[in-house]
Amino acid sequence: MRAVVYREPFEVALEEVPDPRIEQPNDVIVRITSTGICGSDLEVYEGRTAGEPGLVFGHENLGIVEEVGAGVTALERGDRVVMPFTVACGFCRNCQAGSTGSCLTFAPPGRAGGAYGSVALGSGAGGQAEYLRVPYADANCLPLPAGTDHESDYVLLSDVFPTGYHGCRLAGVSPGETVAVYGAGPVGLMAAYCALLCGASRVFVVDPVPERLAKARDIGAVPVDSSAGDPVQQIEDLTGGEGTDTGVDATRFPVPARTGEGQEHARVLDQLVHTVRPTGRLGVPGLCARGQPDGVPTRARPGALLVAMDTLVEKGLRLGTGRADVRRYDRQLRDLITVGRASPSFVVSHELPLDQAPDAYRRSAQRADGVLKVVLRPDAA
Repeated sequence: MRAVVYREPFEVALEEVPDPRIEQPNDVIVRITSTGICGSDLEVYEGRTAGEPGLVFGHENLGIVEEVGAGVTALERGDRVVMPFTVACGFCRNCQAGSTGSCLTFAPPGRAGGAYGSVALGSGAGGQAEYLRVPYADANCLPLPAGTDHESDYVLLSDVFPTGYHGCRLAGVSPGETVAVYGAGPVGLMAAYCALLCGASRVFVVDPVPERLAKARDIGAVPVDSSAGDPVQQIEDLTGGEGTDTGVDATRFPVPARTGEGQEHARVLDQLVHTVRPTGRLGVPGLCARGQPDGVPTRARPGALLVAMDTLVEKGLRLGTGRADVRRYDRQLRDLITVGRASPSFVVSHELPLDQAPDAYRRSAQRADGVLKVVLRPDAA
């Protein structure tokens, strides 16, 4: 089959790799119809991880069940399904508690969680390919309505839609509250969108990129241009000096300084501490890679950043972090899409055939040509 394979920093290729096969009775094989390029894929692409040549990318996957293992009970051949990026067993201590993003079965020693095509959380090859093996399929496949409706909405159930919602849950967003979201990439826009779905009265979205701020304005959020001045002061002015009730950091840490913005992003959590009012709440759902971030002072060790802990404690802020527990939210979010109450695909800027993946990665890394979120279609001509 064809698959998107990592070769070296800033180089991926479409290659022929062996077809996946049923390895355990609880496996299924899914023919992929849509698969997204994620910010964490770009971390590998840019050489910022320990990714090895030959890695098949892709943890945002939707498709049709083609083969079913003898131990699978809830799925049949022909079912349309989306797979959460966090692979889970369904029976470990964390999964039973609903923390499927921190499954203990697939994790390396001392860690928790698994993901398709991941460097640190390996659970098999990714789905930027024609087919994908899904382990513990009853726990890892969310059934979708048959057909092709809402394809670009449903594929976002694999990651960015529930991750944005998770950021709001971590921050405890409630109806009528004000929210500050730092970062207007796909996860940040999803966090802002979900905050509005949760009934927030005003959502401020902070970013330096005009096109992304325009997207925030389109969904009803208040754009805050961080390149135009201190965003903390801007939000303070817009809230009558109070600050916001809650805040979400959706910037990914560390972030490469592609346009001199690395220093700005490295300070985001500290800025949130100063943005949110006393006794407010913070959510940090984004990726936190373990490499040295660009723009962070050298006295911060690799994987660390400086935060005004004295201010955080003095203000009595509550901080929630962690990888999204997709299975905790995906059924409800699916049903919002199905009945027309949610359309998260507004973040999808490009839908491309699989063979255009190398160019799509290049343009995504450069933020070129208005690229925000790319969905690859393996079955497209």
